[in-house]
Amino acid sequence: MSDIAIQVTGLTKIYRLGKQESYRTLRDTISNAATAPFRRLSGRPAGQSRRAKEQLSALDDVSFEVKRGEVIGIIGGNGAGKSTLLKILARITEPTSGTAEIRGRVGSLLEVGTGFHPELTGRENIYLNGAILGMKRVEIDRKFDEIVAFAEVDRFIDTVVKHYSSGMYLRLAFSVAAHLEPEILLVDEVLAVGDASFQNKCIGKMGAVATQGRTILFVSHNMEAVARLCARTVLLEHGKVSDYGPTDSVIESYLRRYVKSTGATVYQPTDSTEFSFLAVYVGTDQTLHSGVISINAPLRVTIDYRVHRTLSNVQIVFHIYNGYGVHVLSSADHDTIGEIPVRPRGDYRAVLSLPPNLLAPGPYRITVACGIPDVRVISILDGPTFDARAENSEFSSRSSGRRRTILSLAVPWLTETNHDSDFKFAETAISQPDLTR
Repeated sequence: MSDIAIQVTGLTKIYRLGKQESYRTLRDTISNAATAPFRRLSGRPAGQSRRAKEQLSALDDVSFEVKRGEVIGIIGGNGAGKSTLLKILARITEPTSGTAEIRGRVGSLLEVGTGFHPELTGRENIYLNGAILGMKRVEIDRKFDEIVAFAEVDRFIDTVVKHYSSGMYLRLAFSVAAHLEPEILLVDEVLAVGDASFQNKCIGKMGAVATQGRTILFVSHNMEAVARLCARTVLLEHGKVSDYGPTDSVIESYLRRYVKSTGATVYQPTDSTEFSFLAVYVGTDQTLHSGVISINAPLRVTIDYRVHRTLSNVQIVFHIYNGYGVHVLSSADHDTIGEIPVRPRGDYRAVLSLPPNLLAPGPYRITVACGIPDVRVISILDGPTFDARAENSEFSSRSSGRRRTILSLAVPWLTETNHDSDFKFAETAISQPDLTR
């Protein structure tokens, strides 16, 4: 048996924009009759718009292969062709040209409740989906309780699914797709619908499925999830495969292309009678703003803002997110416990500095906010982006520069050695703080 589960060769899908629909309403008929003389003058037949000949190439000569048991990520910007690719693999859409050879039973979860019948109960849909996947009733019986428990819909399993919330719908749909043991599982960005707890649960389940030797194609904008699950990743760009290889390097390539480093964001003052952000700069001690920062230099963030009238108890907060969308750290101008000073009307500049060798190499973005703690948010805005690099530092020549991590601290290590087999290292006493005081 071949070890190739999916073989995609020269896959192309072209959509025609403005294509005439196969049906026509009475209103359309009357409208066409009234405008016929003008169309004859323009030389265009009835129902044909000027855009009818325009074409959109959703996929353009896409080729790659997936081995059995691999978990492959598919990433790219909006409109890159990711969903179209999975719909072709799931036999929902036909390609314009090329082939997609699938060797194994396919289960797909391309949107919430794919394959569910709204007039059937949760129980009936489990058996229906199992039958569609080619499962025998005895196999579904064996998995039934596990599916329901995972989806957490025990009380509603005999309720018609059209009455389910979107969260319940999603949980049951994913549980069916993951537990009925398809040899190939196609998952398209459905995890963005669930809450954080359910997303982690789904990612854990897909990881477990992968260890059982099944093949998974996972489309997501969540780079952290892709990095956790996928050994290799396909990057689609305008319908073409622009990169395919180890996940870390492909994600890095994607982030470098789509997260543009600005180093500064300047805002127009708002109409607010309270507060406006004016500008946020990212730089170093030597420059006010820069799109590229060395990780072994201090990072300076400068926030300009305007107070339109005297404000009490307000904090200025900034957050840093890495390219995977992970919240790395945050800080406020008055983090300590105590009374926050009153801010009279006027323009302000807040400057904070982060120590060197703190951030891991990669792209980052900043968000700034103003608010009254535990009461309300006055303003929150996206700030500049920047690229932290390991150039001209210790990290550039070691694996740390490519390490997937949130922080990359340069900390001292102590290594002892002795080649005498009878020698034992003495335990080092570490003093503990007295918590009873």
